Amino acid sequence: MFSRDQKTTTLPASFAWLMNLIQGIITGDDNTADSEPHKRLRGAQSPNLTTCHLSLSDADRPVYCCPLKPESEETIIDFEFPSPSEPIKIRRPAHLVDEAYIAKYTEAVNRMRRLPPDHPHNFIRQANMHCIYCTGAYNQANSSALLKIHRSWFFFPWHRIFIYFHERILGKLIGDDTFALPFWNWDSQEGMVIPDFYMNSSLNDVDRDLGHLPPVVTDINFDYVESGLSPEAQVSLNLAFMYNQMVSGARKPELFIGCPSRAGEEGACDGPGTIELAPHNALHTWVGSAGQPEREDLGAFYSAARDPIFYAHHANIDRLWTVWEDLHGGREVAGGEFLNDPDWLDSHFYFHDENARLVRVRVRDCLDMSKLRYRFEEVKHPWLNAKPKPSIPPSAAARRNMLLRQSIDFGPTGRTLDATLRTSVRRPRPQRTKKEMEEEEEVLVVHGIDIKKDMYVKFDVYVNAVDEARTLEYGPEAREFAGTFVNVRHGVRLVRREGDSQMKTKSTLKLGISELLADLEADEDESILVTIVPRGGTGVNTTVDGVRIEYMK
Repeated sequence: MFSRDQKTTTLPASFAWLMNLIQGIITGDDNTADSEPHKRLRGAQSPNLTTCHLSLSDADRPVYCCPLKPESEETIIDFEFPSPSEPIKIRRPAHLVDEAYIAKYTEAVNRMRRLPPDHPHNFIRQANMHCIYCTGAYNQANSSALLKIHRSWFFFPWHRIFIYFHERILGKLIGDDTFALPFWNWDSQEGMVIPDFYMNSSLNDVDRDLGHLPPVVTDINFDYVESGLSPEAQVSLNLAFMYNQMVSGARKPELFIGCPSRAGEEGACDGPGTIELAPHNALHTWVGSAGQPEREDLGAFYSAARDPIFYAHHANIDRLWTVWEDLHGGREVAGGEFLNDPDWLDSHFYFHDENARLVRVRVRDCLDMSKLRYRFEEVKHPWLNAKPKPSIPPSAAARRNMLLRQSIDFGPTGRTLDATLRTSVRRPRPQRTKKEMEEEEEVLVVHGIDIKKDMYVKFDVYVNAVDEARTLEYGPEAREFAGTFVNVRHGVRLVRREGDSQMKTKSTLKLGISELLADLEADEDESILVTIVPRGGTGVNTTVDGVRIEYMK
């Protein structure tokens, strides 16, 4: 279902045999982090809790996210659903909560901050959970490959479980089993600013972009460059962008949830879903401080969860997962083949529950929100009515497109995105049957995306954007907009040992374009014009191996 381009580099290995032997002992079948290793399926992933690594920031600052006491020394229990008699927690839009709720939430976070640093409920300890899992601080069980939960099909379930337990811990601290996190409703006009109560007390974070504080409207497709739009124009752009990310560009599970990542280095993938790329990544960057080297706190993976707004941001991401399921036929239909894939369903992670017990939670455990005893307050989705229109009439575009169709040679090392790139891409099956069009999504694949180092990169992709003079001005409000690619700084990299090998996985961007082609009256054309526009001057650090069309069932 996804393409993967990898290259391996090996560090000096004078003690390679010994290191391999030790690694085999650490990650072998007697792994203390899993009491049932013989039942683990080869493709399912889980962390080896004995392997938490010291990491370095981009500026070579030591960062150690691991708990003071190794979790491998704790007793592990399997997750159980809360009692059906437990009250259902209602997550409300952050801009609608009252003063009583704000006081309760503030007190809960205050208590969390005052806990001893070695307590699993301590605020920084909670934040470091995100650092551990999002920067590859754990090896996978039975492998020296790193476990990472971003940029793949683990993004949605891992974050759902993380904020689920965070929410229950907060409620436990204040003795309120009805307490629920708010969600930052940034996909609706009323919620497109940082909620005011995150500017005060224990919910504040000094490391935020001072130019993006209330009442500034969020830019959910932020590219390091201020848009300069009026509040009304920014809202309009945001809604059009949401339509693409939730509806037309997200009609298959891999396109929305992310690529299938399987065990071992050979099973790795780097193909985020629409929402993870943006608004998720874009808003992390937009909120993070421009005065910090990696836009900490929210703008770097290792520090993101230190900002309390992280949890409201991800509560909205979690809500949008359920909205997407409803829009695309319900969970059983929208989930497609993922719901039958044991490599996804049986992958598991470890979290401390509200009683400080270490719990093993499988992906399959978090898929039915009703069993987790929480839900979201219903809100309107204005982006459903914000479908973009072609920037010029399709008939006029077709005539100009004939003159611009020229394929470029990407060469053996790819093309650097130091300027706008335009190329003609052949459609293998322009005359599909009605049944094929109903069952398959036509997908534009930008493959072999290689970023020189851990840094922010963003580019947008357009189809049949024939007005070259306006290419840089195009945005999500143009129907020619197919999607965006965003890479956020991980902020931490692994300190590798002598003899360790490192597999580098290039990224793949997959964009659903069936509806887009129909709207542009190009669904029977033999080829399309693809334009890749680097944003914020970041393309000089990026190469692309090519562009092609695939069909996804």
